[in-house]
Parts: sequence; C-alpha cells; structure tokens
Amino acid sequence: MSIVVFDPDSTQDVDFKDRMRHPAAADPAGGMWLSDTEPSFIDADALRKGRLAKLRGWMREAGYGGVVLFDPYNQRYATGSRNMFGYFLRNSTRYFFVPTVGPIVLFEYPQSYHVSMVLDTIDEARPSKLVWSSVSGRDDETAGPFADEIAELLKQHGGGSMKLGLDRCSHLQALALEKRGCEVRDCQGEILAVRAVKTPEEVKCLQVSMAGAEAAVYAVREAIKPGVSENDLFAIMYGEVIRQGGEFIETRLLTSGQRTNPWFNEASGRKIRPGELLALDTDTIGCYGYYSDFSRTFRCGPGKPTPYQKSLYRMAHDQVQHNIGVVKPGMAFREIAEKAWKIPDRFVDQRYTSVMHGVGMHGETPFIAHAMDYETYGRDGHIVPGMVVSVESYIGEKGGREGVKLEDEILITDTGTELLSRFPYEDEFLA
Repeated sequence: MSIVVFDPDSTQDVDFKDRMRHPAAADPAGGMWLSDTEPSFIDADALRKGRLAKLRGWMREAGYGGVVLFDPYNQRYATGSRNMFGYFLRNSTRYFFVPTVGPIVLFEYPQSYHVSMVLDTIDEARPSKLVWSSVSGRDDETAGPFADEIAELLKQHGGGSMKLGLDRCSHLQALALEKRGCEVRDCQGEILAVRAVKTPEEVKCLQVSMAGAEAAVYAVREAIKPGVSENDLFAIMYGEVIRQGGEFIETRLLTSGQRTNPWFNEASGRKIRPGELLALDTDTIGCYGYYSDFSRTFRCGPGKPTPYQKSLYRMAHDQVQHNIGVVKPGMAFREIAEKAWKIPDRFVDQRYTSVMHGVGMHGETPFIAHAMDYETYGRDGHIVPGMVVSVESYIGEKGGREGVKLEDEILITDTGTELLSRFPYEDEFLA
C-alpha cells in the first residue's frame, strides 16, 4: 500500500482558473452572491480595480518595478484580499508581490490559499517563506530564500527596474534583498498618500460602514442606565458592529464618570452612576474593511446635566462645528491649523492630539496638528476632493471631574464638505 504524504505548502490542488462563487467575485450567471451585510450597490469589482489602478499609477510615476506588501491594510487595498486579519497585523509572514505591470503573487499561510484565490486581482498563490520563522527563531535561515524568490520576480516583471518598495518587514529581509541587487525603499508613507484620496466606490463603503457604527452607538445610548458597566456597553457596541456587517473595533474607548478625564482610558468593569457622563469613540472597521470614526458623549439619567457638563459639551460642539466650517478644498494643512478653534487655556494641556485626521481603512493621512504642535507633529500638504477626515474635539481640564469627547467625519468635495456621520448631538446639553 502506498502512503500519500500531505504537503501543506503545496498549491497543486488550488484551482487558479475557475473562481468560486464568492461575495467579491461575479458568479457565472452574471450576478453577485451577496449576504445581507454586503450591499449590492457597491460594485466590488470596480472597488478593487480602481484601487489597484491608483496604486500602480503611483508605482509607474515613482519608478518602482514592484512592491512587497506585508501590511494587511495595504494588501486589502491592492487586492481586496483578507485572511486572519488580526493575526497578520502582528505577524508579518503573509505577503504580496505586486509588480507595476504583470502577475500579482500572494505568498500565503499554508492550507488557506482558497480564501483569496477567488479574486481576479490575484494571479498566483505560493507558500510563504516566512511562516513561523520568527516564532521558531529561524529568521536568519528564511531571509535568503525569501529574497531569492522576490528578486527573481522583480527581474522578470519589474520592467527593467530593480527599485522595490517594502511597506514593513524585518531588516533581515531588506538586507537580503539588497544583497541580491534590489534597490529597497520604505514605501509605507507613499502608499498612504495614494490611499488618502478615495474612489467613488470607497466613499460608498465609508458611508455603509458609518451607518453600521451609528446603529451600534444608538444601541449603546439606549442601554445606558445606572449600574450598567462600561464593559457591558462596549460589548453591546461590538456586538452591533458585527451584526451590521462590520469586522472589529480598533480601540476600547468607552468610559464614564471620572474616567472620561483625561481621555484615552479604556472600557473597564466600572459601573455607571446617575448623572455621570459616558464618552465613546467608534474606531470601527466596517463594510469591506472601511473605517468609521466619530465620537459622542452621553449622560446617565435621571435628572438634567449640570451647568459644568453643559459648558464642556458646548465647547466641544463649537470646536467641531467651527473646524468643519474652516475646511475648504485646496487649503493647506497649516492654514487649517492656524484657523482652527482656539482652545481655552485651561483645556490646552489635555487637548486632543490633532485638529483632524484622515479616514479610509483606518485612521490615515492627512494628520493635521494643532498650530501649537505643528513643528513637532505637522507636515505640509493640501486638503483635496476625495479625502475623508474626522474632525476631533476633547474638552476636559487637568484635574477636572469629567470630560467631553465629540468627533464627526466629513468628505471633502469639489465645492466644500459633506457630513458622513449623522448621529445627532444631545439636545439636553445644547438647549
């Protein structure tokens, strides 16, 4: 009797020609196979092809022969592919070779090739050379075979250019590639600049993601009562995000009472008492991997807000509204910082880290610092149509009892801005 030896690195049984019916791929009948949380009005094919065209356009202009993508967000942007997303956020062993022209090759985790080979943006799957190498202490051994394979692909498909972009990897892999004649460049910042301006299909994804996040925040608002814990409410928000077709929440920013000051505490088992504030930030990865980022602050009843609570809320509201009103297409980042709402002195120490920041598949570029922080955190650039930004406010004084977090997400249009976050403010604070 012959013994069949199973090779987990083999791709012999993977059919690269006949694509499976899948939410991201057109079926043979010409329609789409969709679940209730994959909206039919988003053209997934146009979404993937539009992003890849933008990426390759930048590569041509910058003279790249190819890029190697380790960052799961960049992988998804270039191809639409995701696999064990959280795992590969910390473990750089799944990667793509994307040439400026030519076949896109996925180097995949063993036995999971089928997850992504339904996509017409991926031409070939091979076993990753780096799987488990770091956890088994074999990085020195695997860097050479990894570089041999990538350098050979670049020679074949780089159009004569040996300039190779890496978005993230160990220095061992970069050094090995350079030894094989590759001109290695860190391209993460360049890719983020490409991603900053959204395609029409990306805007639709952001709108759907926002709708899901708003439903989750409404569920939290309805569940606030004395005795409920921050973790209880965070679980409600997370559950609703998943139910609405979202994927995960990047942070645990949901706090109450004195834990709202300063900002950036995370959800805990603390139970909320009557009359206290509860503040949250959505930071949600939703539809097709797109981010929704807005913040709201509520109050646990019964009774009415105190004058101090109302003053904090009014200032945060004024900051967001003023800064939305400042933004115009074509404005320099520095000009926005200079025209931003002036934070009263007693709240400056605990100001939020930015006036506003970009939104796409996560919190992205541009990052617009406060005027007082511009030399440290700021950078030059201009707001252009197609960018999406979240406009931030945190108002809480050092040593204060509570603080208020508010934030809205806007799309930059040809003529101004369009509000993407529609969740209402609390009338009891603004009356």
